[in-house]
Amino acid sequence: MRAPATRRGRADGRRLRPSPRLHVTKEQYWRAQIRRIAILLAVWAVVAFGLAIFGAPFLNRFSFGGVPFGFWMAQQGAIFVFVALIWIYARSSDRADAEAGLAETDASTSAGGEGH
Repeated sequence: MRAPATRRGRADGRRLRPSPRLHVTKEQYWRAQIRRIAILLAVWAVVAFGLAIFGAPFLNRFSFGGVPFGFWMAQQGAIFVFVALIWIYARSSDRADAEAGLAETDASTSAGGEGH
């Protein structure tokens, strides 16, 4: 696990060094990050509540694997969507970090046994 960053640098005393190719400001970075989180939470809410709970009577008209689709969405589908949203968030955050010059490198993270 990485040492947490502080305002002036890392907890282990090393300074944070953003890339000299900083393409976005801090405000733009965090605005995009909050927007990304809000969109993914909205998708999660629509799937978990909209489809699985409120849309279940309509979805139960269809079957998936021999069970009503509304039941399947509530029990399995929402979990699959949640895992997919986590993957999407991680990938898009990595891209945003790289664009902002904040991507993790081998030099900026600790090795397996180092500092643990």
